[in-house]
Amino acid sequence: MSADERRRIAVSDPHGHPAELAAALRAAGLVDDEGAWRGTDARLFVLGDLLDRGPDGIGVIDLVMRLAREAPDSGGEVRSLLGNHEALALGMHDFGPVSDGAPSPRAQTFASSWMRNGGLASDQERLTAGHLDWLRSPPAIILDDDLLLLHSDTVEYLEWGGTVDQINTTVRAALTGGGADESWLCWERLTDRYAFMGEGGAATARDLMATLGGSRIVHGHSIIADLTGVPPPEVTGPWSYADGLVLAIDGGLYAGGPLLVVHI
Repeated sequence: MSADERRRIAVSDPHGHPAELAAALRAAGLVDDEGAWRGTDARLFVLGDLLDRGPDGIGVIDLVMRLAREAPDSGGEVRSLLGNHEALALGMHDFGPVSDGAPSPRAQTFASSWMRNGGLASDQERLTAGHLDWLRSPPAIILDDDLLLLHSDTVEYLEWGGTVDQINTTVRAALTGGGADESWLCWERLTDRYAFMGEGGAATARDLMATLGGSRIVHGHSIIADLTGVPPPEVTGPWSYADGLVLAIDGGLYAGGPLLVVHI
C-alpha cells in the first residue's frame, strides 16, 4: 500500500491525439465534459510521448499542462515523464535544420529521425517558449513509493547515473544546456526497448529496481500488441509480465489500439 492513499492512475503515449486523451480521461472520471479537472485528489501520471504520430501534439501538451495547473486546487496531481518523442522534438527544435544559429552536424540526423517517427511541422511551428520550458522539465524517471515509473522499457537509464536523482539531473542538463550529441543520446537511449521480455526479463527488472528502487515497474513506449502478438484493436487492458514485476500500459493508440487509463 502506498504511503500516499490518493488514487494513482497512469496513461501513456497519447501521441498527438488530444480529443482521444480528453475522452479517455473523461471516461475515467478525471475530467468533465469541458475537459476541466474533476479527479478530486487523484494522482495522474502521464508516461510520455505526448506528440508525434497524431494530428495535434501541441493540443496534447496544452491539455496536460492545464490539468497539471488545475488538479492541485482539489488535492490532485498531474505529473509527466519525459518520453523519447519529447526528446526528439526538443532536439529537432534546438539542433535541426531550421534551428537558430549555425547548423548542427547532427541537423540532418535529427530531421530524418523526426520525419520517420511521425514528426509534424505544425507542432514544431507552434512550440512556444512556455512549451519548450515545460518539455524540458519532466523527469526521466519517477519513483513513487513501490512504483518505478518509466517511459521506456529499457535499462539504458543507468547510462545517466545510479540513482533516480542522478539520472533525472543528468537528463535535464542534457536537454537544457547540453549540445547536439547529448540531446541525441536522450532520444537514442529512450528509444531502446524490450529489456524485460524473454527468459531473463524478470531478472533484469529485479536488478533495475534493486538499483533504483520500487517493487514494480510501470512503462509505456512499447505497445502491448508488440509485446504480446495481439492485434492492437484487440488490446483491452494493461499487460503484466516478467513474473508480475512489470506492467505495460501503452495500448498503441497510433496503431489502432486503445488509449488506456490504468488504476495502479
